[in-house]
Amino acid sequence: MLTNNLGYPRIGGNSELKKACEQYWSGKTTIAQLAQTGRDIRKHNWELQKEAGIDLIPSNDFSFYDQVLDWSLTVGAIPKRYHEVIMNKGNAELDLYFAMARGYQKDGLDITAMEMTKWFDTNYHYIVPEFTKDQQFKLFSTKVLDEYNESKRLGIKTKPVLIGPVTYLLLGKEKEEGFDRIDLIKNLLSVYIEVLKKLEEQHVEWVQFDEPFLCLDLTEKDREAFRYVYGEIKRQFPKLKTLLTTYFDALKDNTFLAASLPVTALHIDLVRAPEQLQVVLDVLPASMLLSAGVVDGRNIWKNDFQATLKSLKSLLANVGNNRLIISPSCSLIHSPCDLDNEHSDTILTPLTAEVKQWLAFAKQKVNEVVVLSQLISNENDVLPELQENISCAENRRSSTLIHNNEVKKRVSGITVKDENRLNPFALRKDAQHKALGLPLFPTTTIGSFPQTQEVRSWRARFKKGDLTLAEYDALIEKETEETIRFQEESGIDVLVHGEFERNDMVEYFGEQLAGFTFTKNGWVQSYGSRCVKPPVIYGDVYRPAPMTVRWSAFAQSLSDKWVKGMLTGPVTILQWSFVRNDQPRSETCTQIALAIRDEVVDLEKAGIKIIQIDEPAIREGLPLRKADWQQYLEWAVRAFRISASGVKDDTQIHTHMCYSEFNDIIQNIADMDADVITIECSRSQMELLDAFADFKYPNEIGPGVYDIHSPRVPSKNEMVNLLEKARSVIPAAQLWVNPDCGLKTRHWDETKKALIEMVAAAKVLRESVEEAVTL
Repeated sequence: MLTNNLGYPRIGGNSELKKACEQYWSGKTTIAQLAQTGRDIRKHNWELQKEAGIDLIPSNDFSFYDQVLDWSLTVGAIPKRYHEVIMNKGNAELDLYFAMARGYQKDGLDITAMEMTKWFDTNYHYIVPEFTKDQQFKLFSTKVLDEYNESKRLGIKTKPVLIGPVTYLLLGKEKEEGFDRIDLIKNLLSVYIEVLKKLEEQHVEWVQFDEPFLCLDLTEKDREAFRYVYGEIKRQFPKLKTLLTTYFDALKDNTFLAASLPVTALHIDLVRAPEQLQVVLDVLPASMLLSAGVVDGRNIWKNDFQATLKSLKSLLANVGNNRLIISPSCSLIHSPCDLDNEHSDTILTPLTAEVKQWLAFAKQKVNEVVVLSQLISNENDVLPELQENISCAENRRSSTLIHNNEVKKRVSGITVKDENRLNPFALRKDAQHKALGLPLFPTTTIGSFPQTQEVRSWRARFKKGDLTLAEYDALIEKETEETIRFQEESGIDVLVHGEFERNDMVEYFGEQLAGFTFTKNGWVQSYGSRCVKPPVIYGDVYRPAPMTVRWSAFAQSLSDKWVKGMLTGPVTILQWSFVRNDQPRSETCTQIALAIRDEVVDLEKAGIKIIQIDEPAIREGLPLRKADWQQYLEWAVRAFRISASGVKDDTQIHTHMCYSEFNDIIQNIADMDADVITIECSRSQMELLDAFADFKYPNEIGPGVYDIHSPRVPSKNEMVNLLEKARSVIPAAQLWVNPDCGLKTRHWDETKKALIEMVAAAKVLRESVEEAVTL
């Protein structure tokens, strides 16, 4: 029996990678210092897993920004616009890498970043590969080889992790018409073969191929690509041990395909899809090992050893000791690093000892994998761990912290009236236009403004008790007023208060909702250096008191212009939290929706006439198989409507969505019935608007006109061109003008320049419409 890990968090237990990257980007450190931070993190991760007793330790799971971008560099899939960065003297490979991820605006060059989207149904973002019809692949970056040899020098033999060839192509996009990216498979495989030959020369034993697309709907051409790829790898490397990993769902109709591929071992996710086990066992060849993903890689709840051991014993009876591999369900990059970093200092964190005993982070999950393998092998040394685990599980089941009868009663009492606005949008829009008096192409932002180090230091000092509440509030008020004044001076039509009192768009609400707790160091990577600290939903959810009214009302009192109230929607709060696993997610989401509804009603009472309920995660929550979508969409859309439907017709409800493909859920987005939706569009050059145009989306829409994930400042003309593209498919009367997303992570200088250009672009569009009317 082997123990295995698919991947380990690369941010560092104290967010070392985030800090190192941001210091390098700002010019404060050298590339050598950044590289050393990477080496230090990798060494720590490998040694931790070795000491825990993991047999198959991953390498090449580390990344400075994103593992898909890493692989694009490895196979030389570098879009032509970045070739000048390559040729620019003084640029290292990492500079090219970061240019592809973040854009490049120096040395006389102005190059946009590559598109970014969600990694399956997670909150992790990856950089989307770009493919052309004549795409050539060649080995460009030797990162996978370098890190394997780096681990060998430390005396640790690792298992290199490669994104599988079919999944890599399917993750990308065709950047021109007339071909199917899967047709590139033979050319792409030649680079994989070259990499494997070089690894073979270094006496590699195991290689992991991540192919999560085996859990999605595939075409016959996709299936044939799988057969070709793994048949060819087996033919050329008959002695190589290959681990084919799938996760996030069941194999379903791809079960026979996966089991028929000539690989050494197949990994399946038995946390998200335990029902697939017997189906897989029925077709698994007698020669193939099975990697059982029994420890949850995507949530923070301690494994229930008794329940897992029952499944493992049944599995062991079917495959035998020599064919069983114990693993997490997926890579642990979706988990925080180490629960031991959560100290019982109640000033800094409300994570109580009772709740903490229910949790396991990445380090603890690695240990769970090893302990489970020892328990299944009847090693008595770990029986105390079993008894402690049983005690924790029983404590959680019986804890009085979990259930609230009033919340359950309110959920069961929801009526159809609670799910609907008073009148349809066709009637509401007239009331809103009359009440709000906004111009054509109204300008706004998505909500947050730059949170400087100074702002973050105020929050830290307040939490430590170094600032009183009055002192802290005074500082936030001053920053808010300055932001309101800037927006007024720059000519923005609908203002925001800037959200300087908020640490994170989900954590902020989690801190104020009952049924939530949060951590001090429970960081997980969202993209690049962007890390989030998801709240932990452990019990029934309700709102004890107003959460945002004080700051929205204060900001509105400073201006004659409208100031948006800013909320995070119920589905996004659910998706971006670690969610309790003892009741259906739909039930928890409805509880959150009622809490947000209470806040929306109170904002309206306080004079806030425009309220934004952000739902950037609504598409990410989709099940991987289309056949399973409808059930999710029904309760997700219902939750949003419950949260938004308690207001009058002339109160305008906005929502915002991030990096999503909308074509296949456009009807459901329309069913949400938000008065205005803002979406991220700039990296896709407004391609995402086609879905709204084809559908004849009736409500108003704000396509993002510049990419806030890049430090580059777009010109007025660039944004005018994007708006003209939008106007060619969406009527002018429906269009808003805004950035792609919130501005929290940007610097003030670039933010001010970009927003001034954005307002100027909107004025150009207004003038062009007025001229057309005059003519």
